[in-house]
Amino acid sequence: MSVLAAIAVLAVLILVHEFGHFIAARSQGIYVNRFSLGFGPVIWKYQGTQTEYAIRAFPLGGFVGFPDDDPDSDIPPNDPNLLRNRPILDRAIVISAGVIANLIFAYFMLVVQLGLVGLPQLDYQPGVLVIPVNEQSVAYQAGIREGDIILAVNGQKIPASDQSIVLLTKEIQNHPNQPLELTIKRQNQQLSQQLTPKQGKDGKGFVGINLFPNSKPVLGANGKPVYRHPNPIEIASIAANRFQQLCVGTLQGFGQLVTNFQQTVGQVSGPVNIVKIGAKLAADDSKNLLSFAAIISINLAVINILPLPALDGGQLAFLLIEGLLGKPLPAKIQDGVMQTGLVFLLGLGIFLIVKETTQLDWIQKLFQ
Repeated sequence: MSVLAAIAVLAVLILVHEFGHFIAARSQGIYVNRFSLGFGPVIWKYQGTQTEYAIRAFPLGGFVGFPDDDPDSDIPPNDPNLLRNRPILDRAIVISAGVIANLIFAYFMLVVQLGLVGLPQLDYQPGVLVIPVNEQSVAYQAGIREGDIILAVNGQKIPASDQSIVLLTKEIQNHPNQPLELTIKRQNQQLSQQLTPKQGKDGKGFVGINLFPNSKPVLGANGKPVYRHPNPIEIASIAANRFQQLCVGTLQGFGQLVTNFQQTVGQVSGPVNIVKIGAKLAADDSKNLLSFAAIISINLAVINILPLPALDGGQLAFLLIEGLLGKPLPAKIQDGVMQTGLVFLLGLGIFLIVKETTQLDWIQKLFQ
């Protein structure tokens, strides 16, 4: 059941993405003749007044189809409600709406999770837990390592408080190009470390570390974390902070994939591993699927906005070129690029599915 739940989450995220395109088009009066979940042969379909709704054999995504290039369409080629005949801004709204829908849905999932589950009560300890963003960061180069706890800055102790991160952040931002004397706890050792923040474009200091409260959840008599239920305003604020952290972390992850491909490519997961992770989370607690949906929805949004053929970002890139040139690229060039990109993405998806399926425990046992 947990596997089916994880698959259902992925299907919902695809539907949300395509529904964003669909609503953006229909709300502007643009014709939409197909709404499909999956690719390949049709398993089920329903013909509405204007749009055919279908479920297809390969659930690697979905698409919203427009009658612009449909040879069977009886709509005149110069009809202003065809997508291709709309101004660039109208088309950009339709193309980007899927990404926007995924981001909105991710935030909504975080809000729902906080509303249903609540926040764990935390027992704060002195200091701030830090993790350098990468090995090229100022913090890592200065000797800061993952799991270090900064106890004091320039002799000022960091208290056991939910405001400890704010205090450390201000100290770093207020001392660009000025050395900071840190007291660090690393495992059972206490060390002294000097760190000099670089000055950013905004004039503030930065060192390239992620900050986390040095805290542990309060456990009840049953040994499980004790939760409290925040008010709606607090829920909206906390969800916004988590949403921002997830977006930044996802963008940093894709950035590392580009800049450090050999070391990070092995961390790329396909549909099978994603379902496996989701199933494990669901087995532990079904409410975990809410945060799982938020994380995957943000990843789906970021992937789709990349300027790659067959993705929304690729189509937006064509619109940008059209805006700069004053006319669109020839249809043959656009179709060729998009079809090549689609074949590549489908091939990559199938490769990852086969690779990850053969690594499943029950599959490997068949060959032992």
